[in-house]
Amino acid sequence: MRDAEKTVGNIVDKQSVSFVGSIDANGFPNMKAMLQPRRREGIRTFYFTTNTSSMRVAQYRNNHHACIYFYDKRFFRGVMLIGTMEVLTDRASRELIWQEGDTMYYPSGVTDPDYCVLRFTAVSGRYYSNFKSEDFKVKE
Repeated sequence: MRDAEKTVGNIVDKQSVSFVGSIDANGFPNMKAMLQPRRREGIRTFYFTTNTSSMRVAQYRNNHHACIYFYDKRFFRGVMLIGTMEVLTDRASRELIWQEGDTMYYPSGVTDPDYCVLRFTAVSGRYYSNFKSEDFKVKE
């Protein structure tokens, strides 16, 4: 892979579903399908919305190790990014990714206590394409 930023960015931007991984209280991995990230900064930082009351938020608060995965079924390729997940509840973070229509999920608006932001920060990744895998570091 010549340009990880470009290759991975193209995969991420074309997917409507992403998968997030967390670690449960017993040390086992958990995966969940989510909508695509609301925002990304390169291939290092990704922002997702979720419910503060969710099981996943409790897991990230207990253990911030995480991964996210994007899969391009058309070309049978994918990328896993490994890093940490932060749970953000400050107003600036909430406003950063708030979208029209989010009141369907968070009726009280951007200050809804059950609305929070997940910020994933990648440190490395693994790209799969053409029946081969390749590890790479994510630049700061």
